[in-house]
Amino acid sequence: MRNRTKAVSAVLMLCIMVFHLTGCSGNHADGVKVVLTTGFGKDEIFRIETVSCTLPEIMVYLTNIQNQYESAYGEEIWNIDLGGMTLEENVKDIALAQIAQIKTMNLMARQYQVELAEEEKQQVENAAKAYFDSLSEAEIDAMGVSEDTIDSLYTEYAVAEKVYQYIIKDINPEISDDEARTITVQHILLKTYALDGTGQKIEYTQNAREDAYRQACEVWDKAVAGEDFDELIRHYSEDDKSTYSFGKGEMDPAFEKAAFNLGTGEISDIVESEYGYHIIKCISTFDRSETDSNKVKIVEQRKEEVFGQEYDAFVGTLTRKLNDELWENVHFIHDERVNTSDFFDIYDDYFS
Repeated sequence: MRNRTKAVSAVLMLCIMVFHLTGCSGNHADGVKVVLTTGFGKDEIFRIETVSCTLPEIMVYLTNIQNQYESAYGEEIWNIDLGGMTLEENVKDIALAQIAQIKTMNLMARQYQVELAEEEKQQVENAAKAYFDSLSEAEIDAMGVSEDTIDSLYTEYAVAEKVYQYIIKDINPEISDDEARTITVQHILLKTYALDGTGQKIEYTQNAREDAYRQACEVWDKAVAGEDFDELIRHYSEDDKSTYSFGKGEMDPAFEKAAFNLGTGEISDIVESEYGYHIIKCISTFDRSETDSNKVKIVEQRKEEVFGQEYDAFVGTLTRKLNDELWENVHFIHDERVNTSDFFDIYDDYFS
């Protein structure tokens, strides 16, 4: 029923959520794998214009993400097959996109003249010391890091956050109740399609559609005559879910238009969507808590859109080079002595 968005599996969401940068999901940095070249410095993973990512830097990201996964799901998580790609390969790509985006935003900082204040620099230094001091010798050796490495990563992260805030600073956080209004409805669905063995939709023939419509008319007659709507749902609806709460722009357009025109307790005419024929009953024309929650979501969506437009325009002007040979040989560290996982948490402790 809901408009389709890019599906992200639950396990991959953990990887994305460890990053503090709002709106930086990594999708904009996919273009980093564009130019393969030689002439890289030692341990240089990629170069974007004048900034580089080194092997120790990427290992900090990968190792912390790896250990967060294993803490939540166990080491067997890496056995998951994602359609021919291993989960490790997928996480590698996400980490690469994230760090590439952060470094790109540091290039943007020069254009906007965004810099850290002295207080922020001190926060970076304190955070870097705290994280580096938490590492064992085995972890320092395995990742190849120094305190300067951590300081540099935290500095770039803090600058990227300031760039993000600079870009979205003019967005109005005030959203009206009408724009964010969330309603709750029940519905009865008579489908006009079936699923084949692979889960693909097979549209009904014209005769089958007419039969579905005739049945929808019979059910509608019972609904408007006052028969119990819950009972009608149980007997006739072909949707696994009977109740939906949603705001504008979240549902099938025809379904949404009909639902938003109903008053509490009213029943719609028969509504046709790509899924079939619906009979909708409005349960609530306004949900205060859901509406307030939707306001937050709308503001965040606007921030992401504004940032995405600005970022895409900027990144399109850059030369990006990946050290493909070195990158292919980067792997997770499987050593019981290496279990660091709070790189991102420590940053949050100092900057939240």
